[in-house]
Amino acid sequence: MVRTQIQLTEKQFQALKRVAARERISMAEVIRRALYRVVAAESLPDREEIKRRALAAIGSCHSGIPDLAERHDEYWAEDIARDHLR
Repeated sequence: MVRTQIQLTEKQFQALKRVAARERISMAEVIRRALYRVVAAESLPDREEIKRRALAAIGSCHSGIPDLAERHDEYWAEDIARDHLR
């Protein structure tokens, strides 16, 4: 591990201390976990990219069943019953 030093306000320090005590982990571990969440979020696509992908997926799957939207529960129940009999 690499040792580093940070400066916190008194309020941040007290909050960090409370979280560490509640979770029964070190303050350093709280900071590492928080940093991990921030870094992981950086690698996710941005909201516009997520929206673009979702819109591109709309209508891309076709079941060939014309009334699937209206009767999906019935079709699902039939599939479950058929799988259960196998």
